[in-house]
Amino acid sequence: MKLAHKDLLRLATVGSVDDGKSTLIGRILVDTRQLFDDQLDAVAAASEKRGVGDLDLSFVTDGLRAEREQGITIDVAYRYATTPSRKFIIADCPGHVQYTRNMATGASTADLALVVLNVAHGLKEQSRRHLVIAALLGVRTIVVAVNKMDEVNWSESAYRSIVDEVETLAHELGFEHVTCIPVSALLGDNVVESSTNTPWYEGPTVLSALETSDAGSWTTTNHGARLPIQWVLRQPGGGRTYAGMLNGATLSVGDVVTLLPANIETTVKGVHAGSGAIERATTGLSIDVDLVAETDAGRGDLITTAPLPKVTKDFTATLCWFGENSLKVGQRLRLKHTTRVTPVRVTELSGVVDVATLHTDEASSLSTNEIGIVRLQTADPIVVDDYLDNRVTGSFVLIDDVTNATVAAGMVGRASFL
Repeated sequence: MKLAHKDLLRLATVGSVDDGKSTLIGRILVDTRQLFDDQLDAVAAASEKRGVGDLDLSFVTDGLRAEREQGITIDVAYRYATTPSRKFIIADCPGHVQYTRNMATGASTADLALVVLNVAHGLKEQSRRHLVIAALLGVRTIVVAVNKMDEVNWSESAYRSIVDEVETLAHELGFEHVTCIPVSALLGDNVVESSTNTPWYEGPTVLSALETSDAGSWTTTNHGARLPIQWVLRQPGGGRTYAGMLNGATLSVGDVVTLLPANIETTVKGVHAGSGAIERATTGLSIDVDLVAETDAGRGDLITTAPLPKVTKDFTATLCWFGENSLKVGQRLRLKHTTRVTPVRVTELSGVVDVATLHTDEASSLSTNEIGIVRLQTADPIVVDDYLDNRVTGSFVLIDDVTNATVAAGMVGRASFL
């Protein structure tokens, strides 16, 4: 099988509390020999301190003192792994409902979600919420580790029951690729090596499923190149270039581009990366661009190729609300979209999503961790794509003016399953 963007896979582990996400990631890292001796010694010392006895693999990713003392994952932990065929960036996301915002952060740049479920508990509400958020964030591939199979004596019927439940929800949410695997993260069955305890299962291990999944969905689309300007660089001898991280599609010298929101059409005269001048930049690369036309472009503007995104001050969005106080119509916040920050007001709340039924119900406010459909009005024009077309220019966060806390993650447009 030929892999798309074979070099690097970004994945997020999601699911409810105590289903074994951190243990599974720890098992992958240990069994693929990704840890140094001093890291293993630190995990062993932490395990002994908590009286666990054997090596507690969850401590491989649970690095905060509070996490190790309480035995829970609080913050997103990023770990890096390499196999002969692929590199990985692994985000271990917390399962507790109060840390849902952290889960959304981990999934926001993921190509794939590794969903961990306790076979005895099935799809709990928080697991469903995580899957809904992953779908909203544009993840289209999930690998489902049906964990703790050893606790149900490797029951095929228990496994099949979970698979039926997962596949029904995955179809409703629009996931394109779903792989379910019976595992024991604690013992290592079907994680890196196939298990003799599941003779009725003939599919891949977790690692092989990750190694053969397509990647690169975060920054690559079929809707044109997008370069949000982060810095304006003054060049020796005069002239300016515009720097940022490219997403959407490649950008080459000679391409016709449009500077938005000013709507100035010009041509790319030069492209520079860390290694120097290049003819063609690929997505995910930080570059600076020299344009033929003289412009007064600055931070927050966008250099783009066709098809052009929309310049607007008023748009509909799907919102994951994380604030402690409820969101209400008329509320004023700050919106951060790519490299632009602008005041924003909530002008309409169309409804709140029921994660159990996926129906949108009428509501007058959004409570913590609820997902809703809103209409927003910004003070300054922003340049947006629908989130389904571009995960970078289609996403934003809302910030509380008083506390400076991030209180919501937003996606431009309405999810296809709502």
